[in-house]
Amino acid sequence: MREPADLRSVNGVLDANLTIRNSKEPDGSLRYCYFDGKGNEAPTLRVSPGDRVVLHLKNELVDLEGTPSAHAAHAREAVTKSKDPCSSAIMSPIATNLHFHGLTIPPKCHQDEVLHTSIQPGDPPFTYEFQIPADESPGMYWYHPHIHGFAKTELLGGASGAIIVEGTERADKAVAGLAERVFVVRDQDLLYPDAPPSKKESAVPALLLDSDGDTVNTGTGGGRPAKDLSINFVPVPYPEYEPAVIEMKPGEKQLWRVLNASGLTYLNLTLLRDGSAQEVGLISLDGVPMNTNGGPADFVYWTTRLGVPPGSRVEFIVSGPAAGTTEMLVTRTVDTGPGGENDPNRALAVLKPVANASESRVKLDAKPQPLPRSNKQWLGDVAPVRVRKLYFSEKLQDPNNPASADEFYLTPEGETAQMFDMNAKTPNIVVKQGTVEDWIIENRSNEVHAFHIHQLHFLLMESGGGPVDEPYLRDTINVPYHQGNLPDFPAIRVRMDFRDPNIVGTFLYHCHLLDHEDKGMMGSIEVLPADSPRQASKNGLCTGTESDPCSNFNTPPPTK
Repeated sequence: MREPADLRSVNGVLDANLTIRNSKEPDGSLRYCYFDGKGNEAPTLRVSPGDRVVLHLKNELVDLEGTPSAHAAHAREAVTKSKDPCSSAIMSPIATNLHFHGLTIPPKCHQDEVLHTSIQPGDPPFTYEFQIPADESPGMYWYHPHIHGFAKTELLGGASGAIIVEGTERADKAVAGLAERVFVVRDQDLLYPDAPPSKKESAVPALLLDSDGDTVNTGTGGGRPAKDLSINFVPVPYPEYEPAVIEMKPGEKQLWRVLNASGLTYLNLTLLRDGSAQEVGLISLDGVPMNTNGGPADFVYWTTRLGVPPGSRVEFIVSGPAAGTTEMLVTRTVDTGPGGENDPNRALAVLKPVANASESRVKLDAKPQPLPRSNKQWLGDVAPVRVRKLYFSEKLQDPNNPASADEFYLTPEGETAQMFDMNAKTPNIVVKQGTVEDWIIENRSNEVHAFHIHQLHFLLMESGGGPVDEPYLRDTINVPYHQGNLPDFPAIRVRMDFRDPNIVGTFLYHCHLLDHEDKGMMGSIEVLPADSPRQASKNGLCTGTESDPCSNFNTPPPTK
């Protein structure tokens, strides 16, 4: 197991070249990858709050025979008519751009804009230039292309990389002095889709294992997975799941930063020793330390399970196995619903104690200066100016087949469900900078969806019709699937933070299962300047009256 190469800022500036390339393997699978100026694959970008980032992105994609091309014919015609990468909006198999997932940077061309920015092969290197906000939370973020209609293909091919904003030990001294490891989990089409099931017993203790070879979601822990997984580009393929090997000094404590860069696969991480789940110490979620709400400086949440939807990140403390023993990092089954894809029990990596294991490239400061306290009011204590309701839904080709969806929607209440239109002249939602809103997100489909919004983080307030005590921030969250025998649709309520002036502009929210996003499960939001004479839109608004469908979610904001 090797970690990605690091590209570090120097004197407050990270200036680097990135090239994206693709290829078609002998088995027909497609590969996409970023390379830095030295040829390193998918380098980790390391910056500090306040740093300036300058990335020169060169597109060297080629049009591979067999590449999915739902929009390709129109795109190839359009490419001859537009020369400005900032406004072309060309979405094709050979176009690219960059999204900096989780960072609070402006949704503008050359920064983090993906609605119109499209870089073509043959274009000169396209420069991304932006500043990491001085108050950006230290933690793990990531970068990937966001070409609508082709996002799944490029992400399954491997086009992703980690971003680390340094200073986690300054936010939470529980990790001070620890060695740090970066792990990127990706999914891809099955390497051996026709392989017979393994005769070996699963490395993961089973509850109700289904027979191997079942391609639909079983919810029981077994069956052929929808996608293979890899960890730092080491494949762990079906059916044997031969795990990668992570060497550690016996008993060594490390901070692990794990990114789920999958296009479709949910992770449910557990560390096993002799079949028994071991505790790990979660300290950060989606790039934000969990004590950001004013919690203790040495906060650690000890748990035996880490649910990580596609696009999400977890950062946690791991203690290596003792000499003569091993541990195993596994992902447990995730029931994604009758319309979802199968994510069964499977191994990812073996933790092997080695006395002379290589030292980690990164060791956190043992005596860090604490981060200054934020002067921003904790999001959970801010009353929302309005409540909106949105819902996930799907169109089935066959009403009797829950896995036959071919159109996906994410719709504000009161509007007609329709696939996202890249050419729409108006955004789906308009809000004002400086405000806070509550969004109720309902799932009317029979599979789980992962809600993600660009440019900001949010706070989960309620789930299943009742309040939750989850005082930490996210940028990606699951919404449970609807079970047809229940009268109500499952829903969550999240508090959306539009206070940061960096996020003024238009950006996206969508399901982070990228097949769903590619097929329409996305919307656009415009954040107006605080002093704009225009008003926020009222679509999806809940009044809180007895007859209002959102009335069950009108719990007052908690007091600190």
